Amino acid sequence: MVRKLFTLSLAVASATVLAVAPGVHASSPSPAPASAKTAAPAQKAKTIVDVATEAGSFTTLLKALEAADLVKTLSEEGPFTVFAPTDEAFAALPKGTLDDLLKPENKEKLKRVLSYHVVSGELLSQNLEAGKVTTLAEVPVEISIKDGIRVNDAKVATPDLKASNGIIHVIDKVLLPPEK
Repeated sequence: MVRKLFTLSLAVASATVLAVAPGVHASSPSPAPASAKTAAPAQKAKTIVDVATEAGSFTTLLKALEAADLVKTLSEEGPFTVFAPTDEAFAALPKGTLDDLLKPENKEKLKRVLSYHVVSGELLSQNLEAGKVTTLAEVPVEISIKDGIRVNDAKVATPDLKASNGIIHVIDKVLLPPEK
């Protein structure tokens, strides 16, 4: 009933406006004034996890992040710098290493490995300096900038993939932290 009354009211109001406004024809609508235009809905900013998902070359990393319950962490505000190994980098690990890390009983070990790929703060490639940078695993990685950027022995293949909560640097090897 309310919907019918609203529709009827709208039709009467439209007819009244068209009848009163000279030179306005129902068949040729004029563009709405700028003040009447609605703004496009704001798009949600893409987090590190979103950017990695869209890239399509980090399915193994994303699977490992899920197994270690770290997806939420890398979706939070940050900022973070992630040295992200590609699927090919995970495939190059010694046979059985990844399967072993993904076992539920090795969750803490997996968290340590993945945290070894993350630094607190946003480190753009042009701001990287040679030396040690402490990771979230509380173990430093060695950055070198001679002949391209390297993190330990991994080469940064693609630097500076920007996300709302940090930066991803794509690397060609999985970083394994030293044993405690």
